[in-house]
Amino acid sequence: MMVNLLRDRVFRTASISTVILGLLAPLLPAQSNVRIDDPTYAGNAARFAWLTRPYQPRDVPAIHLGNSGRFDSLIKAGNLYLSSADVVALAIENSIDVEVQRYAPLLAREVLKRAESGGILRNVGAGVAQGPTSVSLTGVSTNATGVGGVGGVTSGGGIITQLGPSIASLDPTVSLFGQFQHTTTPQSNTVLTGTTSLQADTRSYQASYSQNWNFGLNAQLTYGSTHTKVNSQFFSLNPYTNGQLDLTVTQNLLQGFGSAVNGRNIKVQKNNLKVTDLQVKQQVIATVSSALNLYWDLVSFVKDQKARDQAVATAQQLFDDNKKQVELGSLAPIEVTRAQSQLYQAKQDLVISQTNLMQQETVLKNAISRTGVATSDLADVHIIPLDSIVVPASEDLRPVDELVAQAMANRIEIEQARINLDSNNVNLVGIKNSLKPTFQVFTELTNNGLTGDLSTLGAIQGGLPYLSGGYSNLIAQILRRNYPNYSAGFSLNIPLRNRAAQSDYVTSLIEVRQNELSLRKQQNQVRVDVQNAVIGVQQARARYDAAVQARVLSEQTVDSDQKRYALGASTAYQVIQDQRDLATSQSSEVQAMANYSHARISYEQSLGIILDKYNITMDEVLSGKVKSAPSSIPAVVR
Repeated sequence: MMVNLLRDRVFRTASISTVILGLLAPLLPAQSNVRIDDPTYAGNAARFAWLTRPYQPRDVPAIHLGNSGRFDSLIKAGNLYLSSADVVALAIENSIDVEVQRYAPLLAREVLKRAESGGILRNVGAGVAQGPTSVSLTGVSTNATGVGGVGGVTSGGGIITQLGPSIASLDPTVSLFGQFQHTTTPQSNTVLTGTTSLQADTRSYQASYSQNWNFGLNAQLTYGSTHTKVNSQFFSLNPYTNGQLDLTVTQNLLQGFGSAVNGRNIKVQKNNLKVTDLQVKQQVIATVSSALNLYWDLVSFVKDQKARDQAVATAQQLFDDNKKQVELGSLAPIEVTRAQSQLYQAKQDLVISQTNLMQQETVLKNAISRTGVATSDLADVHIIPLDSIVVPASEDLRPVDELVAQAMANRIEIEQARINLDSNNVNLVGIKNSLKPTFQVFTELTNNGLTGDLSTLGAIQGGLPYLSGGYSNLIAQILRRNYPNYSAGFSLNIPLRNRAAQSDYVTSLIEVRQNELSLRKQQNQVRVDVQNAVIGVQQARARYDAAVQARVLSEQTVDSDQKRYALGASTAYQVIQDQRDLATSQSSEVQAMANYSHARISYEQSLGIILDKYNITMDEVLSGKVKSAPSSIPAVVR
C-alpha cells in the first residue's frame, strides 16, 4: 500500500514538472551548438544501447553563424545604439574567435578521455587570436601607452613529446577466436594410426579478457577448447574435446612501475584542462579589449567629426563675411581668397574625419557580429555611441607593489606557466623511470580438461570412463582443477650503456630549468607591464589636461581676434590662422581622449581585471549568452 502511494506521488510530481517545463520551454535558452551529442537510439535498439554505445560515433552539431538577439533590442530607426557594456556583451556572444575557443574545453576533455584509456596526448585546438585594430588616419593609436602586451597561451596547453616508458592501453579488451579446419596428412607409419592418410576435422574456439592497470600490472584470462574428430580407430577417444582456462599475470617492478609513471598522461591532461580554460579566458580578454578600443576610437571619431563640422561652419561664416566686406569696399579681394582656401581646407579635414568614422563603424560591426557587414540589416545601420570618454578629476592609483601583487594573482600567462611547469615535472617522472632496467615477474595458472566419446580401443583399455562424456564433463574437469599447470618466473633486461635514456632525462631536466627561468621572466615582465601601465595612465592624463588647456586658449584666441577683426584691429589672415590652430588643438584633444581610454584598457589588462570590471563570468562566456540586459535607447529616439 505504502509503495503504491509513493509511486503515485512520484508520478504526479513528474507529470506536473513535465507540464511546467513544457510551458516554460519557449522561455528557456536554446541549447548551445558547441557541444557533443551522444548517439540516439529508438525502439528495440535502446535495449542494447549499453552494449553498442562505445562503438557508435558521437556528433558535433554544425556551427551557428547567426548573431545573438541582443541586436534586435539595440537597433531602432536604422541606428545601432551602443554602450561600452553592449559592445562587451556583443563581442562575447558573437565573436568568431571566442566561438572557436568555446570548442577548446570539449577538445581537452576528449583528449583526457583518450589519456584515461592509455593513449598518448594529442595537441589540439587553436591559439589565441588578437582582435582587429582601429582605422585611423589621424594618428590615434590603439596602444598609445606603450604598455607591453599581455602574453597569450599556446594551443594544446604546451604538451610536450611523449617520452619515457610506453603506457599500455587501460581499456579492457575482450577477444574471440574461432576456427574450423579439415586436414589430411599422409602417414609413413600405419601402425600408430591404422591408416595411410590421417584425416582430422577440428573446431577451435577461444575467448580472452585482458586488462592493464596504471601501476604496471597486466592480467589476461583465456578460455579455449578444440573439438577433434579423426578417421583412425587407434584413438581411445574419438571424437574428443580438450580445453583449458589460463590466467597470466605480469607485473613491472622497475621500468614501468607505479601510477606516477603510467598515469602521467592523465595528470598532464588534467593540467591541460585548466590551461584550456585559461586560454578561453585569454581569448575573451583579447577580444573584449580590442572591441573596447574600437568603441572608444569610434567615440573619439564622432567627437572629431563634430569639431570638424564646427570648423567648416566657422570657415564658411568668415568666407561669407569677407565677401560682404569686399562688396562694400572695406576689405581687399585677397581676403576672400584666403577665407575660401581656409574653407576648402576645413571641408577636406571634415571628409577625412567622416571617412575615419565610417570605416571605424565597419570595423566595429565586424568585430561584434558573426556576419559582419555581409548582410544589409547590419551593414546599413549607423552606430550611435551612448557613452562618452570620461576623464576623472584625479587618478586613484594604488602603490605599485599592491598592483603588482594583484596582477601576479590575476594574470593568465603566469598561471599558465605554473601549470605547464607542473606538467613538465609530471612528465619528468616518467622520463626518469626509463633509466631503470626492465624487470618483470610473471605467473601463469592453467586448468586443463579432456573429454570425448570412447572408441572401441578405449572400451577395451578400460580406465577411461572418467574422460568419457560431453562438454559439461570438460567444464567440470577445469573447474575441479583435475589437471593443473603452474609456472612463475622473471624477466630482466639491462641496457649496458643506456645513453638514450640518460640523454632524454637530462634534456627534459634542462627544459624544466629553462621553463623555471621563463616563469621568472614573465613575473618580471608583469611588474614592467604594471609600472608602464601606471606611467601610461599618468602620461595620458597629463597629455589630455594639456590638450584641454590648449584648446581653451585657442578658443579664447579665436574669440578675441574675431572681435578685434570686427573692429579693424586685426587682419583676416590672423583670424584664419587662429581657426587653423583651434582645429589642430581640437584634434589633439580628441587624440588625447582616445589615448587616455586606451591607457585605461591597457592598465586593466596589466592587472587582469578587465572582465571583472564588466562583471563577465566564464559561465556566460561558455554559454554564449551574457545575462546583462541591453542598454535602454533614449526616449527621443523611440
